[in-house]
Amino acid sequence: MSGAATDLALARAVDDLRRGVAIRVTDAAAALHVLPAELARPASLAALEGAGRADLLLTPERAATLRITNPRAAAGARAVFVTRMPWHDLVTSIATADPADDLAAPFKGPFPTRAPGRHGRAGEAALALLKRAALLPAAFVVADPPPQPDMLAVDAAAALAWRRAPRLAIVSRARLPLDGAQDCEVVAFRPEDGGPEHLALLVGAPGPAPLVRLHSACLTGDVLGSLKCDCGPQLRAAIAALAREGGILLYLQQEGRGIGLMNKLRAYALQDQGFDTVDANLRLGFAAEERDFDLAAAMLRSMKVDRIRLLTNNPAKTGALEEQGIAVVERVPLVLPANPHNAAYLETKRRRQGHQL
Repeated sequence: MSGAATDLALARAVDDLRRGVAIRVTDAAAALHVLPAELARPASLAALEGAGRADLLLTPERAATLRITNPRAAAGARAVFVTRMPWHDLVTSIATADPADDLAAPFKGPFPTRAPGRHGRAGEAALALLKRAALLPAAFVVADPPPQPDMLAVDAAAALAWRRAPRLAIVSRARLPLDGAQDCEVVAFRPEDGGPEHLALLVGAPGPAPLVRLHSACLTGDVLGSLKCDCGPQLRAAIAALAREGGILLYLQQEGRGIGLMNKLRAYALQDQGFDTVDANLRLGFAAEERDFDLAAAMLRSMKVDRIRLLTNNPAKTGALEEQGIAVVERVPLVLPANPHNAAYLETKRRRQGHQL
């Protein structure tokens, strides 16, 4: 299958998952039929289990919050297979996947598990596709069922490699005067794999090593003015800094550190229960950081930029860009005052994620 055909199949798989439709993930002689846990209904689970009893597939992060351990699993396994017992019905299974009521109903289990074995890579790929679909990374899975003619099949290796080499095309450029930066041009990028579009804002006259800000979209902060984070103030402060000396702002559609808007709001609900931002992501089944900064490097290369001064407090952004061949000649801090609603959030960024505040 060609690269374009593979990308199309993967994009279709993500669309099917978002609609609650099961897909088939194959790896060598292994196969899994995968149904998103949060969208499963009695009829769809019954149809899936026509080929056998479904296990529950979780990420190691979610499994750890439930104290699920599997001594038989290979070290570093990225997929946890929970063997569903007769009492592990649809409602109980979804509660296992979704942490919304963990504090109200903390006693779940016991959770017998099986080693991933030859299904490990297919399970990891299924979880990656669920994340790409901005769903909770948890699924009902049936191992090695016969193929179904109306079920889309995708290759596990292709799914796992999907984010590793972003291919982007510039589709539009236009003048875009901003409040605080009237001399601005917007450059719109479309990924060839069907992912969300991203923007570059060229402010003033960027020099040979321009000041660059990587800003991940935050609807609640950038648009609605949320005080729970510092995203809106950082965006406005970055535009003001770029207006003073020229530079580039990359606006990346990676809401909620890459987990998507709905899952970010789920994380907010967990924060209301007392979990910090890192633990909220882990309880949802995500890593603390799910963003893909290779996209930013690809955008800069498309604009013939390979040396920058990076406006950031996050050393992970510096490392990610340098790994992709972008020379970061200086890190320029962007420090703003806290407010009563985001002080704990900023402290978590400093203490647990290494932000240099």
